[in-house]
Amino acid sequence: MRPPRVSLVTAVYAPPRRAFEDTVDSVLSQTCEDWEWVVTDDGSPADWVVPRLRELAAADPRVKVAVRAENGGIVAASNDSLDRATGEFVVLLDHDDVLEPHALATMLAAVDADERPDEVDYAYSDQARMTDDGRRKKPFRKPEWSPERLRHHMYTLHLSMLRRSRVVEVGGFRPGYDGSQDHDLVLRVTERGGRVLHVPEVLYYWREVPGSAAADPEAKPYASVAGVRAVQDHLDRLGIAATVEHGPRPWLYRVRREPDLTTPVSVIVPTRGSRAEVGGRSRVLVVEAIRSVLASSRHRAIEVVVVYDRETPDEVLAELASIPEVRLVAFTEPFSFSAKINVGALHATGEVLVLLNDDTEAVSDGLVETLIAPLREPGVGVTGAKLLFEDGRIQHAGIIYGSGTLHHHYFKADGDALGSRGELQINREVSAVTAACLAVRREVFDEVGGLTELLPGNFNDVDFCLKVRRHGLRCLWLHDVVLHHFESATRDPRVHGFERRLIKQRWGDYKVIPEPYQIR
Repeated sequence: MRPPRVSLVTAVYAPPRRAFEDTVDSVLSQTCEDWEWVVTDDGSPADWVVPRLRELAAADPRVKVAVRAENGGIVAASNDSLDRATGEFVVLLDHDDVLEPHALATMLAAVDADERPDEVDYAYSDQARMTDDGRRKKPFRKPEWSPERLRHHMYTLHLSMLRRSRVVEVGGFRPGYDGSQDHDLVLRVTERGGRVLHVPEVLYYWREVPGSAAADPEAKPYASVAGVRAVQDHLDRLGIAATVEHGPRPWLYRVRREPDLTTPVSVIVPTRGSRAEVGGRSRVLVVEAIRSVLASSRHRAIEVVVVYDRETPDEVLAELASIPEVRLVAFTEPFSFSAKINVGALHATGEVLVLLNDDTEAVSDGLVETLIAPLREPGVGVTGAKLLFEDGRIQHAGIIYGSGTLHHHYFKADGDALGSRGELQINREVSAVTAACLAVRREVFDEVGGLTELLPGNFNDVDFCLKVRRHGLRCLWLHDVVLHHFESATRDPRVHGFERRLIKQRWGDYKVIPEPYQIR
């Protein structure tokens, strides 16, 4: 007899009876019939649980039941179910949650439609909450596969479907990680390099029952402790020098990478030496920007390449020349931000390039070394910073390209705001970051051809990041690298029609194509 394609794996312990029956109904009503449900009772004290499980197994041979002699916790019970599973994939199902009738069929169809279905190790869907009385609410429309986000937040959660052979290969659920056992498992499976699919449809309802994490994120503090250890183990296995801490809310984590203090860095700053009033006083913006970045950084190998226009005042050039790290490069062509960056890159000697607007000011400590640290990891191509308006509101938290929008993640929120799903306080993948503060390895900059000079003023950074992503590299926004951005203090802020037309011609109409990383 051919094994089923899907094994639903469930640990049962003292479920609310009505909620459990909803779970049963949702499994038995699946439109896809190629499944088995492997259920392990973990010593439930209620006398109805085991007889009901055995009744289900007697009525449908696809239901397999095991009964533990004593309570061992969710990891032990889940592993007992996993040991009896025979499917090509395993689906993780809690004992009081609900599947859409077409959930399994939809997940399998997504795998089969993939260009390399045999390499798919993990697929996850969108989810929603379900109240204790069965009302459905709070849909969570998840971003596409975002490994950096997963280190900070177990955002994939439900519905999770994993290739069983890979789960067995990594050792199944690990003892000691109860409460974050799914996060730990998904990290271990996905770090092996298989393909990951996001199925953008709500297929799973997470039940809000008293005492559950769905109803109260602080209900299981031990789970968050286990989550910190799971992410730390993951980073250690990958050789990423970093420390994991609890974040500002349960289920959010912070990854503090060991700063990069030695890689030669060239900070490229285009300028015309403008003066503006900021904070009630007049300042030469470029001088203040450079001094603030150098003062905030402990990095030991920084040069600053200042690309200046012909109208830059002599006294500004003299002040810049007095800063030991600064190299001055004249630019005599008509204004083009892209061309000035490219010229600066030609004169730069660093292994990492940091593009910096002259109307910025460092807020966070360790700015350069924190910004460039993720670039040591092979899959990361670009990093960008959190930018604040002068009044402290968030101006940039990544750039959206798609789903009808092309603009900065502008949340109209204070700089310390959390965001709807914690996205303003975690590092994560984005479609693009602004060149007002952007870091990239020199080899990547050269490989993609630098900034296109067809876009001299606007969207050149969007184009650049999309080129980097087309080369298979990720673009990260870093929440803990923070600058003020006195936007447009030194240039014309208008966006021209030809710029919008060109970016759409190169990358598709952002009004139509989906934005991969925006939570909806």
